[in-house]
Amino acid sequence: MAGVNGPLNGIKILDLTHVWAGPLGVRFLADLGAEVVKVEAPYGRGPQQFPSTPIGGWIGKADPEEPWNRNALFTKLHRNRQSFCVDLKQADGRNAFLELVRVADVVIENFSATAMRSMGLGYDALALANPQIIYVSMPGFGATGPYSERVAFGPVVEPMSGLTNMLGYGPDEPRNSALAIMDPVAAVHSAAAVVEALRQCQITGAGAYVELSLHEGGVTYSGPWLLDHQMGHTPVCMGNRHPNMAPHGIYPCLGQDQWLALACVDQMQWRALCGLIPGLAQESDLQQRQKAADDIDRKIRAWTQNQSKAQASELLQASGIAAGPVNGAADLFADTQAQFRNFFVPYEQFDTPMPGNPIHMAGLASHQWTQCPDLGANNHDVLSQWLGYGDAQISALEDAGVLFNRPPD
Repeated sequence: MAGVNGPLNGIKILDLTHVWAGPLGVRFLADLGAEVVKVEAPYGRGPQQFPSTPIGGWIGKADPEEPWNRNALFTKLHRNRQSFCVDLKQADGRNAFLELVRVADVVIENFSATAMRSMGLGYDALALANPQIIYVSMPGFGATGPYSERVAFGPVVEPMSGLTNMLGYGPDEPRNSALAIMDPVAAVHSAAAVVEALRQCQITGAGAYVELSLHEGGVTYSGPWLLDHQMGHTPVCMGNRHPNMAPHGIYPCLGQDQWLALACVDQMQWRALCGLIPGLAQESDLQQRQKAADDIDRKIRAWTQNQSKAQASELLQASGIAAGPVNGAADLFADTQAQFRNFFVPYEQFDTPMPGNPIHMAGLASHQWTQCPDLGANNHDVLSQWLGYGDAQISALEDAGVLFNRPPD
């Protein structure tokens, strides 16, 4: 199966990633046309019987058959791939994988720093099989240094990156983003790294070992507070407020748990805001507004509480003021902008809408996309089309317990 139309047509990727960071990064590449084979461990999607409902629940029904193939979060992240389920701890499984490496362009994984080396599948072994291979590794803290063998998880790495220090409503109450934001940050970096390494390979003919650290990726997203510290200032956690804008915050609207985000960018927007909300002093400059922030916020809340978040957003935007509703999941699906641009794509099992590709360019279209394959669904196709294996050779691997299409008993 070739990849969907896109600028990465002809590029073959072996995807050994798991959780969120790696699969999301590879999804970007698959959406851009790369031919991706998901190399999965027999237990990679979980056991035959799940002990509890996974995050995000199930695709299709509450108590599904083959639950390992109905994990909603896994399904969401693994479109446009083929599934090759193999036991890499067996010699025949490793040999088959190395044969795939010989004809691949990219191998990408986000295991711990030593996991692939412990199986004899580190970069040196893969480069021996294919000197042009691009090997992308995404350990939590990098492959070297005193933290390299530490266990990493997004909500743990995030505070270490410095981001959590500036989240919350004051200096005494730091808060985690609750998003494991290091993972999507690393995903974007990994996709960019693959494209850059492919370009370099075109020029030099040489492969590359690309190493990304979730921790360092988070540090790069640290904002002006790093500069504040270097300039001798003490950064202050301001909650929803902003050092250079006032008013700036989240305000309650009509209805239960309905909110509006508002940012007054400049004096022109402030004067426009004064024309909508009673009691605001039009002549106030930024410093005066910052001093009177509590009073201004009270007057804005008194106005927004009598408006739906959609109505308030429309009125504010019509006056040239930066504002928008705080959307939950249901709001995202109903959003007129997302609907107009056909962003959510109902191509998955049971026509469940999933986020599309935020990259728009000629030649990209979601109508060619394929849903997440079942575990091991493409074992025969991958070995026959990539390596020329015959049916007897593939059946021998199945009989030997090297290939799987369901978790072991």
